[in-house]
Amino acid sequence: MAEKLRQAVTFLPLKDLRYADTAPQAMVPFVSWHRRNGCESPSRWILYHWGELRFNMSPWLKILIEATFGGAPYIENFEGVNDSQPVCFEKSVVMRHNEGGMSTDRRIETYDLMRCRAKVYCNLILEGRISEVNKQGLPVIGLTLFMRTGPRSFKNESAVIGIFEKECAKIDGCRLMVAYSNNLTFCEQVKLMSLTDVLASPHGAQLTNLFLMDKNSSVMEFFPKGWLKLAGVGQYVFHWMASWSGMRHQGAWRDPNGDECPYGEDDRRCMSIYKTGKIGLNETYFTEWAKKVLDQVKIKKLEEAAANKTHASASICACG
Repeated sequence: MAEKLRQAVTFLPLKDLRYADTAPQAMVPFVSWHRRNGCESPSRWILYHWGELRFNMSPWLKILIEATFGGAPYIENFEGVNDSQPVCFEKSVVMRHNEGGMSTDRRIETYDLMRCRAKVYCNLILEGRISEVNKQGLPVIGLTLFMRTGPRSFKNESAVIGIFEKECAKIDGCRLMVAYSNNLTFCEQVKLMSLTDVLASPHGAQLTNLFLMDKNSSVMEFFPKGWLKLAGVGQYVFHWMASWSGMRHQGAWRDPNGDECPYGEDDRRCMSIYKTGKIGLNETYFTEWAKKVLDQVKIKKLEEAAANKTHASASICACG
């Protein structure tokens, strides 16, 4: 039986990843390869998860791939191929690891490229946050509360907003923005992150957008009760992602209060309850935490402005 030949370049990630999520881990090693190989792009992707072929990915991830590689991804569906027929590929790029297997410098360069390409795709300027000043000539500090609805949302949003609003008002040039990821397009999310120096948000997929901020921006993360003991290492994914993309993870607040578990708080079955829990607040802690982070960002931005430092240029979008 004659084999089928798939021409040009095929990207094949063998690491089990949930392509329905807004998570770029599946593509980061391929973006690095793309960058180091003259911007060569794939003609197709072959997706696996838990040993099975997958034929879809999240709309957010599709658009990020389109922005990064210059074209919408084609996901191989092996149409017209029966189970016993071999399929050959002219050129395959196979990755058995995600970004965790890459060096620090290579990860930073890759995220720089993705950030730059996303801004170009969305017709945004590349100069970075240093170029924005207020009427007094001081650098604008963008503080964004990126909210969730449903699981892992704040129990009292207005109170949380009020705390950050009050602290932002004490800093010359601070601008508070409150947004919800579920009603923003891809480019609206890219624009929001391009205006953000401090991202405060509950743990959740919306934090994937953090790499779209300028490098050295800050992340403040919030968890409901029970996650520290029972959620496993996956709860640190955005802490890692912040480090890998050149951001500053400023810590996490974990609510000590929440729904009671009938099995005892250390029982792993409790995670099914805690996973969808909501997040309370600690006014004193939130106030001091916000003040500390905003003060650090103010000093950093003033120093960068004095040095006439910029964060981005069109060259970052290039391969090499």
